[in-house]
Amino acid sequence: MAIPSTKSTFKEYCLRALGKPVIEINVDPDQVDDRIDEGLQYFAQYHYDGIERMFLKHKITAAEIARAATNATTTATDTADNSITANWLEGKGFIPIPSPVVSIVQVFPFDDSSTNNMFDMRYQLRLNDLYDFSSTSLVHYEMTMSHLDHLSHLLVGEKPLRFNQHQNRLYIDMDWANDVAEDDFIVIECFRKVDPDTYTDIWDDIFLKKYCTQLIKRQWGANLSKFQGIQMLGGVQMNGEQIYQQATEEIQKLEEQIQLAYELPPMYQIG
Repeated sequence: MAIPSTKSTFKEYCLRALGKPVIEINVDPDQVDDRIDEGLQYFAQYHYDGIERMFLKHKITAAEIARAATNATTTATDTADNSITANWLEGKGFIPIPSPVVSIVQVFPFDDSSTNNMFDMRYQLRLNDLYDFSSTSLVHYEMTMSHLDHLSHLLVGEKPLRFNQHQNRLYIDMDWANDVAEDDFIVIECFRKVDPDTYTDIWDDIFLKKYCTQLIKRQWGANLSKFQGIQMLGGVQMNGEQIYQQATEEIQKLEEQIQLAYELPPMYQIG
C-alpha cells in the first residue's frame, strides 16, 4: 500500500478508494483540490492532531509603539437622519500574528515575578526557608507563592487581550508608551495549525483519509445528479443522488466521531 506523503499522492489515494482506475470518477482535479483543502480546514478546526500548542516570542519595535499611539477613525451615520453623525476612535495597539495561529491562550505577564534578583521576595523566601528541601515542609512555600500570585493579580493584573484568527491581529489593551519599550519581548501561548508540507505524516492520518474521500464522493454525486433519470448507452442510468446521499451520511458520522473522540475541550482554546 502506497502511503501518501504529499497532496498529490493523497489525492490519488482518495480517488483509488472511490474506485479509480476501475471506475471513472467524474470529478474535476480542481474540485478534488478544493475538497482536500476543505478537509484540511475541518481537520485543523476539530482534530487535536491538526493543531499544536506553541510558545511564540516577538520583539517589540519602535514602529509598533508609535502606531499604538494613533487611532483609526470610524464615522457612524444615524439611519433616520443622515445629517447626524458621530466619530469613533479605535486604538491600533495590535501585533500581526502568523496566519496558521488559530487561538491565543495567554500573553505572559509584563512584570518581574520570575526575576532572580537577590532583593526579590521570592529569592529571599527560597534562600532563607528552602535551603534544605529534605527537612523543610513545602506546604508553607506553596501557600506563600499562591498568596503572592493572588496579590499580583489584584495589584498588577493581567493585560486584556483580544484575538480573532480571521483578523490575524493580537490586540493588547495596555499603555504601550509606558508598559513596554523597544526591543522588549512578549511571549504568547497559542495553538497553531500543523503544516502538512512540513509534517508530511499528516497525509497518512486515518481520519483525514476517510473524511476527504467522502467529501470527494459527495462532489462526485453532485456532479452526476444532473444526469438523474437520463438513460445512457446500454440502458445504464447515472444514480448521482444515491452516491451523494451515501457520502452525506458518511460525512455526518465522521463529523460526529471527530467531535466526540478527537476534539479538544473548548477551554483549551479560549483566549
